[in-house]
Amino acid sequence: MKKASCHVGLDFQLAGSVLKGTVKDRWQDVTTSLDIDSDEPMAKIVAPARNAKGGCFAGQLIVNPLRLAGSITLRGQTAPFEAENS
Repeated sequence: MKKASCHVGLDFQLAGSVLKGTVKDRWQDVTTSLDIDSDEPMAKIVAPARNAKGGCFAGQLIVNPLRLAGSITLRGQTAPFEAENS
């Protein structure tokens, strides 16, 4: 491989008010584009890139979303909270 670059595009909306407690974001699209300069055949470049995509933690969170839970502890008292889905 002689040279490689990657572009990641993120498209999301952020709405609501911090003061009113109504902040929400919504992801519309995430795209990646790899630009590779190599004398190798396409199949030899695509196979490891496809494998890397399958093992990408961030990408898998988008494709296979899960519940996001947390807690707040104040003076020894813990309050669980979950993000509300809209």
